[in-house]
Amino acid sequence: MPVKPIDTEELSRKTNVGVYEAIIIAAKRARQIHNDVKIELNQHLETLAQLTQTVETEDEMDVSANPDQLKISLEFEKRPKPTELAVQEFSEGRLEWRRREEEKPEPEQPSEEEEPESAA
Repeated sequence: MPVKPIDTEELSRKTNVGVYEAIIIAAKRARQIHNDVKIELNQHLETLAQLTQTVETEDEMDVSANPDQLKISLEFEKRPKPTELAVQEFSEGRLEWRRREEEKPEPEQPSEEEEPESAA
């Protein structure tokens, strides 16, 4: 699989965010895509396992002997990688994001025990 270099400066210019922020946004989206693909793969494999479930013991089962499982795995390997998809979505402007609002510390209020000093 060839490496696809990305011009991070151009990416940040297109989207009007800093380089580091662009990388973080794309990385978070890549994690989301990866988790979705992982769930989908596990669902396919569970369905396959239910269809081919037999009374064989674990010693008798050979994982490499299941051609359907190999076919599913190869299908998922041929898909574009999550990072590639995330960067593509980001550069095309298909991602929306927002910054977390920083919590502002509340001003300290004098406790009831402390009485304000009065000028007497």
